[in-house]
Amino acid sequence: MRILLVEDNKTLAEWLVRTLRQNQYAVDWVANGADADTVLRTERYDLVILDLALPKLDGKEVLRRLRKRGDATPVLVLTADNRLQSRVAELDSGADDYVAKPFEVEELEARIRVLLRRSSQVANPTVACGALSLDTNTREFTLAGQALQLAPRERAVLELLMLKAGTTVSKAALAQSLGSIEQDVSADAIEIYVHRLRKKLEDSDVAIVTLRGLGYLLRRVHQDA
Repeated sequence: MRILLVEDNKTLAEWLVRTLRQNQYAVDWVANGADADTVLRTERYDLVILDLALPKLDGKEVLRRLRKRGDATPVLVLTADNRLQSRVAELDSGADDYVAKPFEVEELEARIRVLLRRSSQVANPTVACGALSLDTNTREFTLAGQALQLAPRERAVLELLMLKAGTTVSKAALAQSLGSIEQDVSADAIEIYVHRLRKKLEDSDVAIVTLRGLGYLLRRVHQDA
């Protein structure tokens, strides 16, 4: 899952980037609204964490332009103004949720999980495909009740396939979900991660299917009796 953090407080931003990356999110950080507006026109994110008091272009204008373009990317607003009138105005302007500063990181992480589930149209914190289950709160997988050991990028690929189970996910979308502005993920790397995942899903009732020219599909398969 790829997140854009828009925050001009360097100390806070570096702490958040470090925390989110430790939780296996791919995070890009920009420190002003003008850069955020530019990046959001060219890059795809699963979530935007947006401060409102930004230099060059304030967060409200970044949000207004995003929604005017028809971009429905979930936006979690960071605000120092916790008045009811301000919170209502932010939500009415197109924000999906808000967190008032100062905040506890546990609350921020919980709100991130809720927004990501909502955007993936997943209501239940536990998602299942056959014997494979994903706890979206801990982001841990189990297969037939046993913990599935995954490297961080393997987990990220399988997570996206799981949340889109039954639909095709392009190689480009998988690469973009893992990459950042500074570091791209190649199509060859995606093939390697998918190969490793297939080995770990062997002998189960779940498979990653290649649809040539389209991408990958996670689905339940019938096992021979």
